[in-house]
Amino acid sequence: MQNLSLMLVPVLAAQKAAGDGLIKPLGHHELLLVLVQLSLLLLVARGLGELMRRINLPPVVGELLAGVLLGPSLFGLLLPDLQAHIFPKSQEQSNLLSVISWLGVLFLLIVTGLETDLKLILRKGKTALLISLGGIIIPFITGFGLGWLLPDNFLADPEKRLVFSLFIATAMSISAVPVIAKVLMDLNLIRRDIGQVTLAAGMTDDTIGWILLSVVSGLASSGKFDLGTIFHSVSAAILFLAIAFTIGRTIVDQILRWVDDYVGGIAASMSVVLILSLAAAALTHALGLEAALGAFVLGILAGQSRRFSNEAGHMLEVFTASFLAPIFFASAGLKVNLLALLVPQTLLFGLIVLAVACVGKFTGAYLGSRVGGLSHWEGLAMGSGMNARGAMEIVVATIGLSLGVLNPQMYSIIVMVAIVTSLMAPPLLRWTLSKVVMSEEEARRLEQEEQDSRSFIKQIQRVLIPTSGGPNIQLAAQLVGYMAHQNSIEVTSLYALSDKQPQKKGRRAATQVKDTAAEEALASVAEEMQLPDDTTLQTKMESGRSKAEVILNEANKNYDLIVLGASEQIRPQKTLFNLLVDRVVQEAPCATMVVKSHLPQAKGKICKIAQQKLTKILVPTVGTEYSKNAVEMASTIAAQTGALVMIVNVINLPQVEYILYEQRSLTPVKEIAHDLLEQQAAIGRNLGADVKTYILQGSSPEREILKFAQTQEVDLIILGSSIRMVTGRVFFGHRVDAILSKAHCPVAVITTP
Repeated sequence: MQNLSLMLVPVLAAQKAAGDGLIKPLGHHELLLVLVQLSLLLLVARGLGELMRRINLPPVVGELLAGVLLGPSLFGLLLPDLQAHIFPKSQEQSNLLSVISWLGVLFLLIVTGLETDLKLILRKGKTALLISLGGIIIPFITGFGLGWLLPDNFLADPEKRLVFSLFIATAMSISAVPVIAKVLMDLNLIRRDIGQVTLAAGMTDDTIGWILLSVVSGLASSGKFDLGTIFHSVSAAILFLAIAFTIGRTIVDQILRWVDDYVGGIAASMSVVLILSLAAAALTHALGLEAALGAFVLGILAGQSRRFSNEAGHMLEVFTASFLAPIFFASAGLKVNLLALLVPQTLLFGLIVLAVACVGKFTGAYLGSRVGGLSHWEGLAMGSGMNARGAMEIVVATIGLSLGVLNPQMYSIIVMVAIVTSLMAPPLLRWTLSKVVMSEEEARRLEQEEQDSRSFIKQIQRVLIPTSGGPNIQLAAQLVGYMAHQNSIEVTSLYALSDKQPQKKGRRAATQVKDTAAEEALASVAEEMQLPDDTTLQTKMESGRSKAEVILNEANKNYDLIVLGASEQIRPQKTLFNLLVDRVVQEAPCATMVVKSHLPQAKGKICKIAQQKLTKILVPTVGTEYSKNAVEMASTIAAQTGALVMIVNVINLPQVEYILYEQRSLTPVKEIAHDLLEQQAAIGRNLGADVKTYILQGSSPEREILKFAQTQEVDLIILGSSIRMVTGRVFFGHRVDAILSKAHCPVAVITTP
């Protein structure tokens, strides 16, 4: 105890000595002001954004104008005392708002990264690079010439014209990726080829621009060229991108996997992406690059991982669009004082700077686009998008002002250029892109993406297969293997154990038997699946209070599909399959597929079944979402096996006679059935399957389906159904029950919660 007191003496003495320097909490008035600022900025930004939407303009236009109206240009002109009180010219107060604005920049770029198709960008990489080079070189040359010719009274120090000219050249070269991204999102163009190329070119443009800025800033600080600074900036950017898209991709994916496996949930998925993105932003900032680059790259890497939750991405996008992005865009406009630009000389040269900025960027991006193989209108669209400078140029102007390169007069001009070019971008993009003819390849890609977004089978990325051996789960594993060859999925094979201990006398022997059974069951499933080399397979042996609880606990870790083997030949009363399967189907948080093989099951050992040859797959349909899911599953399996998908709809004759009592005709009902079948068949053909449709008639749909299956020698029946609860047991309906129990071939039933 005495030793502890002696150790604490120096610490306490140091704290006492530093007592006067303790950091005070945020003051009452400062907190009040920032809350009022945020509420006012958000109110005006969202209000004007919705107004712009109503008049068919992107909301970002209104969000940018909000800051201008709340700044000295209007609010400060009408109520100068109130405006100065709410938005005081205090560095400390301004910094509070700047932090939130920077969060808006970073969040917007994370969301943009999540939406970025890296494969498409790589395919268009040459074009993007040419556009970026054109959008850097020509504006840099014209900006340098402009800086060399401007009158001395626009320079903070006329003796440093070279540095001033280089700074103006750099400011003319910058593009505002957050503004471009927001405009593309507002116009629903971010998934278009032109949208992805614009983003790629904009990020390349910005990366080069920020390297140039770091070089020019170093020059402004030291007064001489520093080759070390140039080498450091270039090498840091190349090194970061190289590491990020090689080992960084694997690291991010493994982190997301670990969090998904051991924590799970949308909140965890969203939190880990934000942590990684902010850390990457801090890293690029520490390297002397732009923090936005790190956030954007991490967004891309997270978006490529199968384990990142789509729901988390959607929540992040909603939060950004509704709060952080409007605050960022509105706060950018607060710094603009249009009144200072009304001085004749300032206005004249301000217009000249604006014209040079627009012409240089438009010309450079257009020429780069044409050399890269884009059309005339696509080139103009690229120029329109790349011309937006946004808050990035405001940051450049702020840096220039703090370094003594720009005077207040020139600072106002550059900020005006940033705002005006950002306001020009949306209407120009809308106009030019309306003239762009979409290629057949792009139209097919977008149509396919739209279909995939609504597809049941395309949303399946993680599959859980609980196993204890037997023909049912082995056949189920074969079906999963066919799926894996058509869609990129992850598979987890689980052997569940109950914690109920055997009698003491035979405990050790029983445990050894369990371990052997688990190994055999897991190995059997892995062998039956015959997964592609690039498919991830995990095997687990977990224990809990009951086997069903173990399976359900694992299923809650963001799986998309649970694949189960059905009951043994003898099943307990009041169950559809058995107590275990029924409970899992009933409580599953995701879709389930239960497979009943109708093959003999040996007792006491794993009885390996032969690879089942599938030539005909039958799918009964009534046009529901459940039936569509069954069609998609059957078509995916058929695309791999070459089987024929036979989609049938049964017209129930007694019901038809009752409904059509006046007409006494089946023609209208047959026409409805035909249209329904064609819609379902189109889904199957789109997935690469050979599909035929059949209309059956009879008083018992299940009997007609079973008769048709036997006559046509069907190898597999896939049913889509909803779960109904009848006296505590799982019930799919009498027809599904009848087909499950009386079919001569394997049956799979797919349900969704």
